[in-house]
Amino acid sequence: MDSLTQLVFGAACGEAILGKKVGRRALIWGGVLGTLPDLDVFIPLGSPVDDFVSHRGFSHSLFLLALLSPLIAKLITTIHKDTKQLYAKWVFLSFIVLEGSVLLDLLTIYGTQIFWPFDTTPHAVPSLFIIDPLFTLPILIGVSAALFLKNYRLNFIGLCLSLAYLIWALGVSVFINGKMEEKLNEQGVPYSQFISSPAPFTSLLWRTVGIHNDQYFETYYSLFDGDAPLSVNFYPRNLSLMTGIEEHPPVAKLEKFTRGYFAMSENNESIAMTDLRMGSEPNYVFQFKVAELEGSKNIPTKPIRLQAIRDWSQLPWLWERIWNPIAQPI
Repeated sequence: MDSLTQLVFGAACGEAILGKKVGRRALIWGGVLGTLPDLDVFIPLGSPVDDFVSHRGFSHSLFLLALLSPLIAKLITTIHKDTKQLYAKWVFLSFIVLEGSVLLDLLTIYGTQIFWPFDTTPHAVPSLFIIDPLFTLPILIGVSAALFLKNYRLNFIGLCLSLAYLIWALGVSVFINGKMEEKLNEQGVPYSQFISSPAPFTSLLWRTVGIHNDQYFETYYSLFDGDAPLSVNFYPRNLSLMTGIEEHPPVAKLEKFTRGYFAMSENNESIAMTDLRMGSEPNYVFQFKVAELEGSKNIPTKPIRLQAIRDWSQLPWLWERIWNPIAQPI
């Protein structure tokens, strides 16, 4: 999730757990701990691909964070000596906020290594877009009320509303996956795998990307579509561009991290690899130059992340698509 959401979620949990006993310190420490796991983004690992695939790695390990919770609580009670008798409560607060922060990230499509170091597979249960106002606003309002108005009841209500929305989003995710499988099969759309995730800022519209051999497809489904047929668009993956660079470390790492949801492209003799899960056709968030084309041969190069194109002009279409199953991109 975005940093603001992690901060206010942690703050809301901190306030709910220890606010009555230690005041604003619980809220502040909750906010700090909520953002702690994502600070791994500031650790340089030598290449943009390594940075990409290692984000949400060890820092999001449920095991590691469970072990850190008592140490963090010890640090807090050392700073706030008057709360030493609440050490166990600080441990509980640290544990809930850290683990909750990681589980929130698990609900986005990026991928989170929650079982590190025993399993370095990035897991994801795509149910929330990275920024979802309906999840964030209730806890933001609740935390603000607790911080500035000393209205702690609103904080609890906000937390409950956000958790209820989270449960809703999880339920919608299960429904969408079942509906997509049903509709793809009904329409005879070939696929070896597909993944669905919420469109930007909503849980009403979902984007599905699927893989079929050297092609991928993209389609959208709204909760208001009913029995309307899917509009499925296919695009080439250009897997032939991987010839000779399959074992190139950046390529191998990206293939594993994306779980097969990738495509290759060539532009001005530069070969790029694109993560198809984040973004939408033709604008994707994560693209990396991994090789150069010299004649008919692919030459591995040091990876370079290509600048992402943010096409905000598509937002009105996404809003229209929620209500209109035949709406077409601008």
